[in-house]
Order: sequence, then structure tokens, then C-alpha cells
Amino acid sequence: MRFLCIDLGDKRTGLAICDSDETIASPVETIEDQKDLIGHIAAAIKQYDIEAVVLGLPLNMDGSEGDRAAVVRKFANKLTEKIGIEIFFQDERLSSFSATDKLSRTGLTHKKKKNRIDAIAAAEILKEFIAARK
Repeated sequence: MRFLCIDLGDKRTGLAICDSDETIASPVETIEDQKDLIGHIAAAIKQYDIEAVVLGLPLNMDGSEGDRAAVVRKFANKLTEKIGIEIFFQDERLSSFSATDKLSRTGLTHKKKKNRIDAIAAAEILKEFIAARK
């Protein structure tokens, strides 16, 4: 099944996809313009022939849900109305930390890292989701 993973942020949102065999998760893009985010995501779903969506759920370190998780769940409800495909949630704790660690070894400038980190974090979330499914 082909999944699109979304790492929802206030300023930037990262997207990642996996292959139909669910073996490789790849960062796709970081969306900076949040004005038509759902429209942009709907277009990516069509472009990549996505069958389901994975949304990173920002849990607190103790596993509880806070204000940010409520924002993600509200966004998921709006997205479901628009796209009509199944949405799964995946704990995203430490995904940004992992993405930052991976980027720190690349030699990229701070600006280039900033432009890629959210998509890489989405790929990390998707990898965890795929691993949990197996």
C-alpha cells in the first residue's frame, strides 16, 4: 500500500511517501505555504497514487496527548472530508531529533537543512509506521 506521511507544523509541513511494498520511505517535500495546505496534500495524493495517509501525532514524552495533538486530530478531520481515504496516526516523538541528527552529518548549510528537515522527519515517522505494521 502506498502511504503519504504528513509531519504537520505551524510554519512548515513535511511530506514523505513509501513504495507500494512498504519497504522504503522517502522524503518528498517541505511545504512552506500553509494557506492551501489541504489542497496541496490532495494534489500530492493524486500525483503519487496514494492509498492512505499517515499523520505524525505529537505525543508528550509520557505518551499523553496535549494541545498540539488536538490540532493534528482536528486537521485530520478536515483532511478526511477533502480526500476521503483512510488516515492513520503515528507517534512522532523524537522524529525531528532523528532528522536533525541525520542532516548534521551532511555538510549542508543551515538554510538547506531547514528546507529539508520536515520532509525527512515525515520519512522517519513513516519508517516507524511501516515497521509497526510488520
